[in-house]
Amino acid sequence: MKKEERMAADIFEHVGGKENIQRLSHCMTRLRLLLKDRSKANIDALKKVDGVMGVIDDDTLQVVVGPGTVNRVAAEMSKTTGLAIGEDAGPAEGELTFSEKAALDNAKRKEKNKTPFKMLLRRIGNIFIPLIPGLVASGLLNGAANFAKNAGYDATTTWMQILLVLGSGVFMYLAILVGWNTAKEFGGTPVLGAIAGATLFHPALADIVIYGEPLVSGRGGLFGVIFAAFLMTVVEKRVRKVMPAAVDIIFTPLLTLLIVGFFSLYAIMPVAGVLSDAITSGINSILDVGGVVAGAILAGFFLPLVMAGLHHGLTPIHLELIETLSYTALLPILAMAGAGQVGAAIAIFVKTKNKRLRNIIKGALPVGFLGIGEPLLYGVTLPLGRPFITACMGGAVGGAFQAMMKVAASGIGVSGISLIPLIANNQYLFYFIGLVIAYTFGFIFTYTFGFKEEMSEGI
Repeated sequence: MKKEERMAADIFEHVGGKENIQRLSHCMTRLRLLLKDRSKANIDALKKVDGVMGVIDDDTLQVVVGPGTVNRVAAEMSKTTGLAIGEDAGPAEGELTFSEKAALDNAKRKEKNKTPFKMLLRRIGNIFIPLIPGLVASGLLNGAANFAKNAGYDATTTWMQILLVLGSGVFMYLAILVGWNTAKEFGGTPVLGAIAGATLFHPALADIVIYGEPLVSGRGGLFGVIFAAFLMTVVEKRVRKVMPAAVDIIFTPLLTLLIVGFFSLYAIMPVAGVLSDAITSGINSILDVGGVVAGAILAGFFLPLVMAGLHHGLTPIHLELIETLSYTALLPILAMAGAGQVGAAIAIFVKTKNKRLRNIIKGALPVGFLGIGEPLLYGVTLPLGRPFITACMGGAVGGAFQAMMKVAASGIGVSGISLIPLIANNQYLFYFIGLVIAYTFGFIFTYTFGFKEEMSEGI
């Protein structure tokens, strides 16, 4: 039996069987399972499944199995259950047991308790998460090509030109992709969202004069695109309610595009432009005025944001900084949070005699060095408690250094060692030193007072 088949079978066993799964999906590192009856899940046994790095009992049961593995395990579970990834089993109301009804009622209560701000960040994360693989691949190609240019290679050679085209393509049309995903996320027609993104970044806007001034292509950045694409879905749904079915396919998208298109140029672009400028200048001011203290605070409190799954909500801020300034100083600082966690994990590996814990760390460390910290977060530091805090402290020291040296990145999608090719202004060495500092202090804090052997009992 293959590893992913065994893991899928073991997970089924401890979540109440394949019949208990209502919905199956996954992100970069986690299986996300919506269960019909939560009481059938044995969380403690699930944590001990070989290959499982952690379990988060949230609105959906999130099983951390790591990048690469998650795709294969999800595919195996999909094949076994007959559920497409993301497909809802949808039982009829009369088929629900008392326990299932209770579980669904509990989920509904949780839904009511969600704050609008948290839901907004989750929505933004859902828009950008599908784009991350492309942003990572393109960003690394772009960073490698620019690294070669800085090293003296001729940028006019064919292979360099190809690398630059491959690396920049996704960023050139990112507004269209974001518009598509936004409309899809809010239940609208994706192509109308894509048109919203294309409209706000159209080069011909420079020839249009509104309020006495020519429009600026891309004014308002991705914030404007998200709002315009969201508005497309709202208007489309309203128009469809009153549109006769016989002409719906013609006039609903036509009226939607006309209404939102004009509103976008006359209202969304100016307002989003002000918001974009405020965010950009605000972050720069925080880093300029706060310096090392701001860097330490931002890096030190980033892991809790990751823990809540809200860190992807920062993606449009990074992209807006890159669009406006050609770099983001925020990303290298936040990347130190993961580096502090790597140092903490190494300290635990050195001190503990717990074989299972050591195996979890060995499996999660390689991707941790490459900037994917969730396996270490949910499989090691968070379950142990105190090491989570010392990891944050180690990251804070690294973040302070990055802020002091004013290190910035020209692309996003990766962190850890993988971010090195994307560091702007040839500050590669400073970024690497910051990583080493975060590793070192995460190790020191955890080794000296962050971990005791008794903490590993039950892991």
